[in-house]
This record gives sequence, structure tokens and C-alpha cells, in this order.
Amino acid sequence: QVQLVESGGGLVQAGGSLRLSCAASGRTFRTYAKGWFRQAPGKEREFVASINWNGSGTYYADSVKGRFTISRDNAKDTVYLQMNSLKPEDTAVYYCAAGGGYYRNRNSNVYDYWGQGTQVTVSS
Repeated sequence: QVQLVESGGGLVQAGGSLRLSCAASGRTFRTYAKGWFRQAPGKEREFVASINWNGSGTYYADSVKGRFTISRDNAKDTVYLQMNSLKPEDTAVYYCAAGGGYYRNRNSNVYDYWGQGTQVTVSS
């Protein structure tokens, strides 16, 4: 079974940090672009960050630029999202995704595989 499995979510106070991980199983995604999206209650899923297949290129939503960092370790077939200076408006379910298209794309439709999501809650 092909899976992307997120971990690292939780409850944190505003100004704190969390590191999300997304590990692949069932097949390799080492040559795929990977991205992070999030969905808050009552809102549409939105793009957070993406990274190209070898980690040399990254792309961020304006709302997280300078606070979040996406990275990947292809030896572990894992993508990470380091989230610093968290704000209550960052509260959402965070999803990782993998796709064969160009990484600088905010459209969720270009991603073929999705994880189940991990909850991030930032208290004020």
C-alpha cells in the first residue's frame, strides 16, 4: 500500500516551534516534488510550501515565508516542515503531498499522492 505518513503535529503556544515529518512507504518518492498544504476548519485547503526532487529549490506561501522551512532527506524518503514563530492562524490540519509536476505550483491538483494529515494547534 502506497502511503505518505505525517507526524509531529501537536499543541503549541504562539511563538513556539514544531517540526512536521512525512515519510513514504510502499514505493519511493525520491524523484517527486513534495509539498505541504493545510486546511483550517471551514476553509479551503491552501498551499504552504514545496520542494523539488533534490532539495535545491523551495517555494513558500507568503504567509509562512521567513517562518517555515521545507527540506527533504531522500535517503530516508522523508520531507520535513520546520515551523517557527507559530501564530494562532497557523492552526490547521497539515498534509504532505508528492507529485511528478513542477514544484513551484500552488495548485493541489498537481500532486498525486497525499498523506492523512496531522493536526497543528497554536494557542494564543
